[in-house]
Amino acid sequence: MKEILQFVVAAPAGHFQGSLMGMILGAGPMVQMVLVILLAFSIVSWAIILTKFFSFRAIKRENDLFFDTYLKSSRLAECFAETKGLSRSTVAEVFRSGYTELVKVSRPSRDQAPNPGSDQGGGTAATKGVDNVERALSRAVVTETARLEGLLGFLATTGNACPFIGLFGTVWGIMDTFKGIGARGSATLAVVAPGISEALIATAAGLAAAIPAVIFYNYYLSRVRDYQQEMESFALEFMNLTERQHFRS
Repeated sequence: MKEILQFVVAAPAGHFQGSLMGMILGAGPMVQMVLVILLAFSIVSWAIILTKFFSFRAIKRENDLFFDTYLKSSRLAECFAETKGLSRSTVAEVFRSGYTELVKVSRPSRDQAPNPGSDQGGGTAATKGVDNVERALSRAVVTETARLEGLLGFLATTGNACPFIGLFGTVWGIMDTFKGIGARGSATLAVVAPGISEALIATAAGLAAAIPAVIFYNYYLSRVRDYQQEMESFALEFMNLTERQHFRS
């Protein structure tokens, strides 16, 4: 009975607030600074998550439109003209890069007649043209993949760093709590509980910021790999088409 009375009397003296906001306001300056840092990480992470969500949805929609146009078009020039407005489509950008290079290498090869007595004939020019188109397609795939992966590094950083930042705040808060215990000379539950609960808020905040970042980072990374495979498959198909139609010996 004496211990219960001691807990009831000591609780108001410690100014312990049972609500979440009360514990945050009652935490020490270092813990509060850690919470502000974690809040900033969380806000930026959710901004990236929402931005990527709408961006990937627009990319999928425009990729579907491009494939519809590509399959219906009888000529590459017609498809190129009709897909200029698909600025978000990754596959359309790969196609435009490949077609632009194809036009550049096709014009000289048509204007220059091969020399029968030289090794620098039409076969060599065709080989160089194929290599140029292939390099243009590869550059476009790499560029578009890098664009898709943009900002995802921050989600990875948030997922890796925030739990440790929160743990730092918790450790610091517990050290302050034990420092207060040493100053008071008592270690009752009413003295220890407020400081530890306020310190553990930092760990909870770190996990709250890290968990969504890790989940969406892995999800978006898998989407990037899907788009990359889609671009690489189209690049191979485009190369086969151009070799058959434009670089036949």
